[in-house]
Amino acid sequence: MKPLSRRETVLDQETKVALLRQPQTYPEKPARIEAVETHMSWVFLTPHHAFKLKKPVRYDYLDFSTLAARKKNCEEEMRLNQRLAPGVYRGVVALTMDARGEMQIEGQGEVIDWLVKMRRLPAERMLDYLIRHRTLEPVELHTVAEWLAYFYRERIPQKMSGEEYRRQYEHNLRANHEALANPLYELPAALVEAVHGAQWKFLRSAPELFDRRAADGRIVEGHGDLRPEHVCVESPPVIFDCLEFNRSFRIIDAADELAFLSMECERLDAPQVEQELFGVYRRITGDHPPPQLIYFYKAQRACVRARLAIWHLRDLEKSVWPRWRAAAEEYLRLTESYSGKF
Repeated sequence: MKPLSRRETVLDQETKVALLRQPQTYPEKPARIEAVETHMSWVFLTPHHAFKLKKPVRYDYLDFSTLAARKKNCEEEMRLNQRLAPGVYRGVVALTMDARGEMQIEGQGEVIDWLVKMRRLPAERMLDYLIRHRTLEPVELHTVAEWLAYFYRERIPQKMSGEEYRRQYEHNLRANHEALANPLYELPAALVEAVHGAQWKFLRSAPELFDRRAADGRIVEGHGDLRPEHVCVESPPVIFDCLEFNRSFRIIDAADELAFLSMECERLDAPQVEQELFGVYRRITGDHPPPQLIYFYKAQRACVRARLAIWHLRDLEKSVWPRWRAAAEEYLRLTESYSGKF
């Protein structure tokens, strides 16, 4: 690929991605690069490292639209992930362009973007991979559960009234319902109405359960996106990719976060994960969240995941719509299975 003109001081995302696919862009000069696109970033994998480039996007809940904003969020990602993935995040590194118009990571010249540099984690040790391949050992799951339980035990409780706490779920319920009930997405209307109706009923009929969680200091600053693909079963475990761009999304009941991970593992046909997570959590923290509240948390999380899945229809070509519509409906069916239990 020919060098860029020096006059191109602001490069578009497509150009940056194309150059970051080239081995010569990296200090280690790897033989090959693997590129993975997510909703909000690109991740480039060398044999030893992962480099994350944030997309220049802006939504109601995040802003990556400027170079300064992307640097700030890279630094936040670095800081926050030291809690559950110490030593994995190696730094925030500059993507530079020199006087000849050549681009390099950690090179000389003008900074044109920022990336988070990580140690590359083994794909075959991710929790979702182990579950799918039926190779997750009970002792490994126990170690992950302990790692998380001690983490939550050490969190500083966040001051929040029960009313404020319940308001978060009211907001999520409205957002989920509005998205999933949109007829353009062709999801089963009766199912959408039933699962949201059940959640509204519980939220309004049992406010004391939510109020008690807030009063007991169970609302903490957690991970924010605790999914099995963000858990690497090493020794010690590595729990990475903390949600850095919006602190309010990390202010959460520890039981809600564990319920989220449990729900996603159950979707992969691993219900034993929930039993181990909450058994260890109760023993280490002394906290015994009510079972019906855990089912509510799982239902709400499944609806959020359904909403995120169906939103892919707004951005992607029609050929992949059936896949994401099926994923959204799968989450709704999972929600339905919880609805009679809270």
